[in-house]
Amino acid sequence: MPIIVAQVSDAHLGPRTTVFQANMARIEAVLHADPPAALVASGDLSLDGADRDADLSFAATAFRRAAGRAALLAIPGNHDVGSTRETMPTQTVDEARLARWDQMLGADRFVQDLDGPGGESWRLVGLNTEIMGTGLAREAEQAAFVGAALEALGRRRIALFLHKPPYLQGMEDGFDYWSVPPAARATLVPLLSHPALRLVASGHLHLHRLLRRGDVTHAWAPPASFICEPEIQPGIPGERLAGFLRHRLHADHVEVELVSPTGIRAPFLDEVRAETYPRQG
Repeated sequence: MPIIVAQVSDAHLGPRTTVFQANMARIEAVLHADPPAALVASGDLSLDGADRDADLSFAATAFRRAAGRAALLAIPGNHDVGSTRETMPTQTVDEARLARWDQMLGADRFVQDLDGPGGESWRLVGLNTEIMGTGLAREAEQAAFVGAALEALGRRRIALFLHKPPYLQGMEDGFDYWSVPPAARATLVPLLSHPALRLVASGHLHLHRLLRRGDVTHAWAPPASFICEPEIQPGIPGERLAGFLRHRLHADHVEVELVSPTGIRAPFLDEVRAETYPRQG
């Protein structure tokens, strides 16, 4: 029997996001009917937690309820804590925003070991991509954390969870809004090049895609909220739909299942701007 880990990404929850709340309720029902060993919330849990306590608190409560008895493993996204100055100049990640996350959801990174009944042995590692490339003290702390996460690994396989993917095409990609800044990718090399790595799972793109690179499955999780208009993401491949991922962790490989609960909606961003991110002016 494999270990089951659910991944919900980009829920963008807050008191006013009625469409997304309904989506999350449908996901919660599926999770409670077939509970995973862990629920990974891979960033952008909240609509605007970077500036609104109420949004982050609302999202934290919703995800704890969805997790039920499963371990909730959460990492922040840019809408939860801000991001680099180049990416989000009006919501740059800082210690105050990170402290709000710590208070409401705990640490912004995690290591979790899971063992299955058939001898499956895994280490789940979650990192905060929003501090990468910032020069904050917490970025250096996380780099050290990566080294510690690889210690005493034994025969465990590794599943890495991020909000932003490391890159879109390859490690030599230039800077873009959608992935880890190029100068910060070196922090990920010990994990990305490790022979025990089997899964790199991320969100942020509001697209679903699976890609195999050697023994490693790269999974872009679909959003639990909205999809982006194609013109916002020119040339980026992937399916535009809503749902979550169910990862089945076997002894030496991963099966990734897309789950789109009955009735879940996938509106384009412009359709829900009134309750999300209205344009100014």
